[in-house]
Amino acid sequence: FAVCSNQQQLTHKRESSTTTTNESTMMGAVLQIATVVPLLLATAQGFSLSRTPTTRLTTTTNRIPQQQSRQQQQQQQLCHSASSFATMTTRRYAIPNDPLGTTTAASRTTTPQTRKKESLKPFGRYLEVECWKQAELRGLEPTLVAVANACKQINRIVQRAQTDNVYGAATTTTTTTTSGSGGSTTNGDSTTTTAVVNVQGEVQQKLDVICNDLFLRAFCGSSQCIHTVASEEEDEPRCCSDVMNDPAFAMGEFVAVFDPLDGSKNIDASLPVGSIFGIYRPEAGSNLNNKDDLAAAFCHGDASRTLVAAGYCLYSATTVMVLTLGSGVDGFTLDPDTGRFLQTHSDLRIPSRGPIYSFNEANYRDFDKPVQEYLNSLKQKRSSSKQQPPVSARYMGALVADAHNVLINGGIYGYPATFSNRQGKLRLLYESNPMAMIMEQAGGAGSTGYGRILKVKPKDIHQRVPTFLGSIENVFELDQFCKYYSEDDENQQRR
Repeated sequence: FAVCSNQQQLTHKRESSTTTTNESTMMGAVLQIATVVPLLLATAQGFSLSRTPTTRLTTTTNRIPQQQSRQQQQQQQLCHSASSFATMTTRRYAIPNDPLGTTTAASRTTTPQTRKKESLKPFGRYLEVECWKQAELRGLEPTLVAVANACKQINRIVQRAQTDNVYGAATTTTTTTTSGSGGSTTNGDSTTTTAVVNVQGEVQQKLDVICNDLFLRAFCGSSQCIHTVASEEEDEPRCCSDVMNDPAFAMGEFVAVFDPLDGSKNIDASLPVGSIFGIYRPEAGSNLNNKDDLAAAFCHGDASRTLVAAGYCLYSATTVMVLTLGSGVDGFTLDPDTGRFLQTHSDLRIPSRGPIYSFNEANYRDFDKPVQEYLNSLKQKRSSSKQQPPVSARYMGALVADAHNVLINGGIYGYPATFSNRQGKLRLLYESNPMAMIMEQAGGAGSTGYGRILKVKPKDIHQRVPTFLGSIENVFELDQFCKYYSEDDENQQRR
């Protein structure tokens, strides 16, 4: 258009120019600009158009229609090439729809998976409702939230155990200085590394120590409801005022027990592990202020009356926390996207009979006769019975993993007494009692073979007890074997 304006000015100055020449010159300039602009656009977008013959400015009016038709062809070719490139790019680089609906907010579509996740109740909201229903447990709400957070931290630690070099046994290093005669000349220092052994006589793993500290802080540092804690990794119970180094934390009315990392040896082989915890309310007459005898608060009365909350957390393919407050059992799965526990199992119920039996049959010859006969009967049913589904042996070497499998699918878990361990190996206060409470609240049973686990009165915080957990019919059947063969032994002794 600038060229056109200049041509018009020249027309006014030069009166000798004819009207035909001015029109031809102006039309030629317009056609030149219209030809160059598409070429520049095409070059910028990386296209290579076919060679275009140079347009000459002519004063002949008979070539204008030919130039106009050529320009129209070039514009059509440019539009076709641009549309083809856009179509090709869209098809080649198109992003498929995310099946889980985890793309950006602008492109996210609602799927059945996202709708289900949005409908699940968070763990915090679940506690608000349950603790509101039971006024005596309202003070435990922040404590249980802190326990859930500790489980999240342990889950991350377990996943990073290999890369962060926290595998293996916990060790202590002692340095001994040796000197020459008279103590004047130093010969050198000797360093000794020894493994840490807990009160159970078991070698502590590095993760045991880390997870124990996390649970101590969770129970004692979250509220003033917990007075004393007892752990598998501690020789004696500890008052929360000692854990937190503050006397204000010795005001609670509850005591807590826990096994911070059950089956920690499984971590070296990337097998499931778990944490177990329980909260007791000591009966009237227990003196929590007597720091010289804190164990008496745990051994006063049986767990059927004093255990008010129990739970465990399984660290496996998914991280699952199971909790009971005395009114049913609920399960929560850790959502890796939001980092929250969501209620995925509401009012868990164990089948009345199940096909799974979980025993360490490597110790079969050391089991008592009733247990041996019961296992023999299971194997016979496996090969002969057609009315019931075939039984299946499952054993992972971790109480939490094996018991959770039985809770979901039905069956029986057993760690009976052996000739070398007449009381079994599972601890009553912080392993057998919490798991037995969960099983009973889910419609199952927990037995020693001769009675309810929750009816056993503890004599020591680390007391062991034979443990059988699972479906009520499976556990009842085992109890009948124990009763029958024990009566047979008594009759033989009388004879």
